Amino acid sequence: MTVSDAPDAGRRRRERAALADALRLSRSALGVSTPNPPVGAVVLDPAGDVAGRGATEAPGGRHAEVVALDEAGGRARGGTLVVTLEPCDHHGRTGPCSTRALAAGVARVVYAVEDPNPVATGGSETLRRAGVDVARADDDEVAAAGDGPLRAWLHRQRSGRPYVTWKYAATLDGRVAAADGTSRWITGPESRHHVHGRRREVDVIVVGSGTRGADDPSLTARSVDGSPARRQPLRAVMGLTEVPPTAAVRGSDGRFRHLPTRDPVEALALLGDVQHVLVEGGPRLAGAFLAAGLVDEVEAYLAPIVLGAGRSAVEDAGVGTLAAAHGFEVRETASLGPDVYLRLTAPTRGPR
Repeated sequence: MTVSDAPDAGRRRRERAALADALRLSRSALGVSTPNPPVGAVVLDPAGDVAGRGATEAPGGRHAEVVALDEAGGRARGGTLVVTLEPCDHHGRTGPCSTRALAAGVARVVYAVEDPNPVATGGSETLRRAGVDVARADDDEVAAAGDGPLRAWLHRQRSGRPYVTWKYAATLDGRVAAADGTSRWITGPESRHHVHGRRREVDVIVVGSGTRGADDPSLTARSVDGSPARRQPLRAVMGLTEVPPTAAVRGSDGRFRHLPTRDPVEALALLGDVQHVLVEGGPRLAGAFLAAGLVDEVEAYLAPIVLGAGRSAVEDAGVGTLAAAHGFEVRETASLGPDVYLRLTAPTRGPR
């Protein structure tokens, strides 16, 4: 049964609103919940009013459903649990969310995405067997959840490797630096603020040794006022060149990793059980990941200027003819001050 099958139009509207709220909540778990999925949950009491809200906590902490049910307390009995991912059905660091929902006495559960993890799946069937009314969200809601905060985690479950986003800022003619090598700043402050927001949501930022040596970047995530964000991703430099102890990227928080390889596949393996990798390196690093077929998403920040010369955004991407070009599908566009932001994803492909 789907949400659209429910006879009560008012209930449908409330559940759709709750699922949209849960999706927003799940964004706060990005970069926090790894290796667990970033999930959002909302509890509606029997009258349809919001009684509890929650997002997945750091590993060892509560899952989103438990956070929401704890907040709802007795108001959850006879109510509805709305969640972005099917409630888990296994004992890990915490108990099954399906069991917790039953103990809370919820009468109905609505979820968006089925759990593809064979260890954790099955919560919906456990709930149904116990007499709970379980519904899968409508197709558009499922698509929104699968392409939202859960995107990287789902990719990791299905492919066995992290989701890779290549981010770059360039001119209209695809230059990331002028002929004299100058590159700061091609895009405006609005684009830079957006980048820092994205940094807070990923697990790892990767640059190459060349970028490290030329720019000495800190790769930190910063707030609008320039202060360090509370949550920082892991900072990684890929390449055989040693990273000096005085390099800004090392920082002082222990959130640094040197990946002594030029092979993108090996680099991802060295990162361990992470979900989302942001490649911010120069043209050669971008080309290496593209040539290896490891770019799942592109985030492009385009400035309304033309240089006519200078370094291109990508080099040596393994393409010799137009027919072999790397193709992407536009998912999102936005204006950021004078700049244009594009988010594109690669066509679905098998594990690599």
